[in-house]
Amino acid sequence: MSDLEFEVVGVSPERYAAVPTITFRVRITEQSGESIHAVALRTQIMIEPQRRRYVPEEEERLLAQFGERERWGQTLKPFMWTTVSTMVTAFTETTEVDVQVPCTYDFELGSTKFLHAVETAEVPLNLLFGGTIFSKGESGFTVEPVPWNKEARFGMPASIWRAVMDIYFPGTGWVRIQREVLDKLERFRTIRGLATWERTLDALLAESDSPNGLETAEALAGAGDADAIELPSAPTNGATS
Repeated sequence: MSDLEFEVVGVSPERYAAVPTITFRVRITEQSGESIHAVALRTQIMIEPQRRRYVPEEEERLLAQFGERERWGQTLKPFMWTTVSTMVTAFTETTEVDVQVPCTYDFELGSTKFLHAVETAEVPLNLLFGGTIFSKGESGFTVEPVPWNKEARFGMPASIWRAVMDIYFPGTGWVRIQREVLDKLERFRTIRGLATWERTLDALLAESDSPNGLETAEALAGAGDADAIELPSAPTNGATS
């Protein structure tokens, strides 16, 4: 029976993938002397936020995800980042394989919120391995599962996620909103003659900070759904539209 051990020996942003991707270099060692024909490897990656410290700026960004700092003893729990599949070709004794992890800027996902929030130190990860091992013996091929207890902890530099996002989305981020809200933003942008979405949002934020924009800010903060949001219109100098 084969006996595989796993170790993460490196990590880097992938520059030439179709989507933002982080590549983990994983060393696999076969300790029983079996010759491995192939491994259909499945890797589940867990983020373990309780295993690191946070600077004040990071604590502020994580407020929505984990609550007040005083509650972190109860709220900082491991959560799943993603699961990926990798084919490992034939080897004896040891081999290294690239486990490629596609990334997203979808802020609806807890993993994205966390990876965006942290800038210092490392992101504590636990890679849990599973899948199927194909071995070639004297009597033919054997098939066996990768034992459920195979794992490897790894500290990924927090800068890696930001580096891969800077490659694919330099200097930008993404926010998913309902189409109705997008239509209202587009109308506001057109009326005001604003060239970019950044200037559009800056204009809204400026109005919400001013006395005349207080009503708009309260509406945005208290709206129960997207249809309740009303965007301010441009000054018309007494004319009606």
